[in-house]
Amino acid sequence: MSNQRNQRPVRLAMPVVAMVAAALLAGCGKQSAVDPELTATLIQPVARVEIQAVTITPGSRTGEQIYTSICAACHDSGAVGAPKNGDAAAWSARLPLGLDGLTASAIAGKNAMPPRGGGSDLTDTEVKRAVAFLANTVGAGYTEPPVEE
Repeated sequence: MSNQRNQRPVRLAMPVVAMVAAALLAGCGKQSAVDPELTATLIQPVARVEIQAVTITPGSRTGEQIYTSICAACHDSGAVGAPKNGDAAAWSARLPLGLDGLTASAIAGKNAMPPRGGGSDLTDTEVKRAVAFLANTVGAGYTEPPVEE
């Protein structure tokens, strides 16, 4: 009698397994119809990045434009010891060098600052404009060289 009890679940499971296998195999031979238009629509990218190169004629940038695009990375945060924009105490020892002295220092590079602040395409006049702009934020009163048109 114990043998009959053990065989009953096997007898019931076999037809269920056979039906599942038949259902799975029934779809194997069919190829689903693929709509290439729908497929293309579904796999389109979510975003697209476009890169545009902007060329600026050397010598045509203002001090503020140069400061914003190059100098601000360090002088806004004080990174690697750069004197912060607007910090009169940090600039007090530097301002006595005058516009020409500060410009020469910026062109050559100072401490962690690379030559021309890392803007290798900057002209000497553009460096002077950026220095004047930055120094004037702490009251230096330097005259920024004009941009010639």
